[in-house]
Amino acid sequence: MKKNPFIQRFVGLVFAALVLHLVWYIASIMLNQSMLPTPQVVYANFPKLIEKNIEWHFLVSLGRVLAGMSIALLIGFVLGLLMGSFKTLNKLFDPILYLTYPIPKMAMLPIVMLLFGLGDTSKIIMIVLIVFPQVVLAVRDAVRTIPSHYYDIYQSIRASKWQQFHHITLPASMYAILSTSRVSLGTAISILFFTENYGTEYGMGYYIMDAWMRLDYPSMYGAILLLSLMGFVLFLLIDFIGWATMKWERV
Repeated sequence: MKKNPFIQRFVGLVFAALVLHLVWYIASIMLNQSMLPTPQVVYANFPKLIEKNIEWHFLVSLGRVLAGMSIALLIGFVLGLLMGSFKTLNKLFDPILYLTYPIPKMAMLPIVMLLFGLGDTSKIIMIVLIVFPQVVLAVRDAVRTIPSHYYDIYQSIRASKWQQFHHITLPASMYAILSTSRVSLGTAISILFFTENYGTEYGMGYYIMDAWMRLDYPSMYGAILLLSLMGFVLFLLIDFIGWATMKWERV
């Protein structure tokens, strides 16, 4: 009898969560310091987080991540397709990407804040700056590595340009954009956490650092768990999108 992959994934996730909590509990007992409370203390403190409107901070951060990722994926996907399909465009944009990609994006934070202010716009732009080049290069390389005889076969049966794109180019680029999204998601949340320490009173980054400065460690760890939960749910969402769109990959 064939095992359900979703049940296997669920069991694996539950087991991993139990192991991590066990390690956390043992470390807390061994350290025996208020700076590392036990999981029970952190979870018992969750009502206090709700009293301080943690859900609003969560939604603000979620909105910033979704906006930044969506813009970066959309623009990066289109530009990557164009660069992979047309050599002229690749020659035009390739040097620009290679010159700007190695620049530490966090070093640009003061410039972005000077130009776009301290609000949501600068935080979203920072996420875009991190994710966009990765998406462009991944999609561009995926399109360029498609064997040319794939197109020859479709041309021989008089398939239209759209049919060639739908059955050859799009599937190859979907692999690239989904895998890049998984890698970039963690980086985007890390960047958001850092930027939310400047010019804002809302967001998970602000909440975590505020709790840390007040030595409210249960609230700090609780907020970290919620931020991790955000990343986990978004990661699952990316997996679901891949499952829903790439039907040929279903087993």
